[in-house]
Amino acid sequence: MLAGAVSVQFGSAFAALLFPQAGALGVVALRVTFAAVLLFVVTRPRLRGYSRADWAVAIGFGLALGGMNILFYQAIDRIPLGPAVTLEVLGPLLLSVVAARRAASLLWAALALGGVSLLGRDGFGQLNVAGVAFALSAGGMWAAYIVLNARAGARFPRLDGLTIAMAVAALVSLPLGITAAGGALLKPGVLGLGLAIAVLGSGVPYTLELLALRRLSAATFAVLTSLAPALAAMAGYLVLDQGLSLPQCAAIALVVTASVGAVRMGNRQVLTPPAADSPGDR
Repeated sequence: MLAGAVSVQFGSAFAALLFPQAGALGVVALRVTFAAVLLFVVTRPRLRGYSRADWAVAIGFGLALGGMNILFYQAIDRIPLGPAVTLEVLGPLLLSVVAARRAASLLWAALALGGVSLLGRDGFGQLNVAGVAFALSAGGMWAAYIVLNARAGARFPRLDGLTIAMAVAALVSLPLGITAAGGALLKPGVLGLGLAIAVLGSGVPYTLELLALRRLSAATFAVLTSLAPALAAMAGYLVLDQGLSLPQCAAIALVVTASVGAVRMGNRQVLTPPAADSPGDR
């Protein structure tokens, strides 16, 4: 599980290195399209025998997946990876708080808000207002992704629902990427790095997380997923040389703690498998 989480965040960090050549939309298009092709080759999903309601869930799942990737990559094109994931994780955190339906869960929400306030202590303008807005919007899409992922899992066997959703996300992101990057997407170096990012950000994590869910409880899995902001900060520092101030580190720690607390509280009431992906499928 930890290896998969690290792979996701380092995949996002390496994706940022490709932005100057292909742009954020171009990189999203490469990653999602390569991931869709890889999933189709590996899973060979069955496409017949589903109802309109099944297809509606799969398409909604794909739109949430594509939107999450597009918005998140727009965010990390403007603000450091660690703060971007810290803001993005507020979406799943809010979902956990709502699902818990307990007054005590509001304490975790307050702790997370305290972390975000600390992150913007010098004003969110320092982080780039647009980048903050994109990260928060990506968090909303992540919450939708979690809900629709669970519904797709109940309607489609194996990874068929995810594969179909990834294809929908590719159909959404590819035209945007081609429009933004044009012929740059066909450069061998760009294609090669795009494939590596797809493997790091999608192929490896999906495989490792599938194996992890056979050995870990849903509660443990969800808590480990909450470490995403800290892992993103580490990837941003090592790959992109994005240093963080002490207040920013403290803010990330508060949001991670709030996420762990909220998820554990929710899992005491009902254990449902969390989404297999982080803001990096992002």
